[in-house]
Amino acid sequence: MTTENFDGAASLEDRILGGLDAEQREVASTLNGPLCVLAGAGTGKTRAITHRIAYGVHSGVYTPQRLLAVTFTARAAAEMRSRLRDLGAGNVQARTFHAAALRQLQFFWPQAVGGTLPKLLDHKAQMLAEAARRLRLSTDRASIRDLASEIEWAKVSMLTPANYLENAQDRGAPGGFDLTAVARVFQSYEDVKTDRNVIDFEDVLLITVGILQEDEKVAATVREQYRHFVVDEYQDVSPLQQRLLELWLGGRDELCVVGDASQTIYSFTGASPKHLLEFKARYPQANVVKLIRDYRSTPQVVKLANDLLAGRRSGGAVADAAWAAPLQLVAQRPAGPAPQFTECSDDEAEAATVAQKIKALLDAGTPASEVAVLFRTNGQSEAYEQALAAAGIGYQLRGGERFFARKEVRDAILQLRAATRAVSAESPEPLGQLVRDIVASLGYTDAAPHNGGALRERWESLAALVALADELVKTRGPEFGLAEFVNELQERSLAQHAPTVQGVTLASLHAAKGLEWDAVFLVGLSEGLMPISFADSPESVDEERRLLYVGITRAREHLSLSWSTARTPGGRANRKPSRFLDGLRPDSVAGSNIRGKGPAPRRKAASPAMCRVCGSMLATGAERKVGRCNACPPSYEEQTFDALRTWRREVALAADVPAFVVFTDATLTAIAEALPGSLEELAALAGVGPSKLERYGEDVLRVLVESTSL
Repeated sequence: MTTENFDGAASLEDRILGGLDAEQREVASTLNGPLCVLAGAGTGKTRAITHRIAYGVHSGVYTPQRLLAVTFTARAAAEMRSRLRDLGAGNVQARTFHAAALRQLQFFWPQAVGGTLPKLLDHKAQMLAEAARRLRLSTDRASIRDLASEIEWAKVSMLTPANYLENAQDRGAPGGFDLTAVARVFQSYEDVKTDRNVIDFEDVLLITVGILQEDEKVAATVREQYRHFVVDEYQDVSPLQQRLLELWLGGRDELCVVGDASQTIYSFTGASPKHLLEFKARYPQANVVKLIRDYRSTPQVVKLANDLLAGRRSGGAVADAAWAAPLQLVAQRPAGPAPQFTECSDDEAEAATVAQKIKALLDAGTPASEVAVLFRTNGQSEAYEQALAAAGIGYQLRGGERFFARKEVRDAILQLRAATRAVSAESPEPLGQLVRDIVASLGYTDAAPHNGGALRERWESLAALVALADELVKTRGPEFGLAEFVNELQERSLAQHAPTVQGVTLASLHAAKGLEWDAVFLVGLSEGLMPISFADSPESVDEERRLLYVGITRAREHLSLSWSTARTPGGRANRKPSRFLDGLRPDSVAGSNIRGKGPAPRRKAASPAMCRVCGSMLATGAERKVGRCNACPPSYEEQTFDALRTWRREVALAADVPAFVVFTDATLTAIAEALPGSLEELAALAGVGPSKLERYGEDVLRVLVESTSL
């Protein structure tokens, strides 16, 4: 679409504002800030803000090059750019915070600092491992991952190694290390980076903030360049991103922010909704517009989402202050099927049941790309991969190999690029057919192969490219040719803006944020997984509730919620459905699960620990872990304890750490005697903290099942 389509005031309003509802139209026609848009799930926030930008550009209020729209993922930024191009505002910059800061840093580094900008570090793992080695600390992949997350949190919270310790007292034991050790690793990591002359992604923001604070000339140049700002997903900004935004603004108020506090699910990374919630206090003159008309989901799905948030109970003064009153969504779609609640005997049965339901949907005409299975932890995906494969259903694991990194996709782009030199721009053949002809040599056919596996995966990737070509011709017009298509693919590759692949999506709830499907299966909704067992404070439980809310609101029409009562076939049926489902699932009462209620009552003073066998007082920590005195015989099966010790030895050897670092003998004994059947039961044992539960929990349960079935 070109700007010529928008000649005339009447035409401009009709084309850009005509299709918006009253609230969206208010957003799109309020061109000067400050403006705060509280937008519920499925209410068309991206539509509202892209039309606002386009309306401002075509009415002359905005100069395209002087407006910066920022969001949190490259995919979301690419989607925004694509929509703006379709609205004739393609010159507007839409970037992530990091991409915008990096571009400024690359430009201003020579004059503000001098020399060449240090190399950007893609991954922290290698540098962190070296930092730990310098301190003679033993680490494994899991602990390095945890340390990386902790250091990222510290940096976006604008903490340094010097003041980390005093500000991280409630952070537990990241990577299994005490906070003093974490602070030392943090400093060592910064030293390693300095030695190697590299910076990480958080440094990009930190250094940009530093330059803008210290160099008035650079700050003035940036503020002259950008006059208007739009920030999407504003509930997810960190203190560091908020500081950068303030420096970009320089005291001005030409700012539009969009967000929903009920979709805050990244607090563990440093994100905070307080900037969204305090926007009106910071800008008293701000317009606040609420988008509550849900165009995505049926009334049945919307009601369940509303009821989930309404079912939240007081968690105490601190948690209540952090909990924002949720927007009450109003469904705009026709009625659909009621959400299904299914209890299964074990995880395997749950996966098989979900696969059967998906097959029925596919047989009824729902495209595989419009079905998703969402779970709390990535470790839950394996059962669903196996169940879908057994049912002959193709799937894609979100978070696996990136679309544009796949060999067949890279080969297809090479062939398409080569074909642009051979195909005339005036070729009468439509783009879609051209693309089909070109990728046919790589294995594309009009009909999908019947078998699964690698052949089907290759076909699905190529089919996604063909479908994208057809889609772009519809949105960009018949003049959109092969050369333009190749350029589009190149831009999408850089932004990791993948087209839709025909296959059921398997994804974690966190990875599903910002996406939607016709049918969504929320699985594993049992205590210990939802909320996750290490959500041990009212605030963290509230975040788990919001996470489930995000999962529910991904569904347009079909929604299924399921859980199992045992982990393995024949195992003890001691799992309970999630407390969040109380009052939502049939025949349940709100608040019936005591753990779902408000703050726990004050505990009485602890009584002395007594041996569960002979009743004598337990004298040592090891005895208290096991729950019996050393004089009483153990009650575990030898084969179970031996299996646990063998597993511990293998893990310790692989991580190059002493065996007791994995679990002490006392903890292994307690596990062998208690025979926990779920992560929740395992977490209740002394010596099994949140970090070890996440790192080893599933493996321990597997060892127990295998050893007790011998």
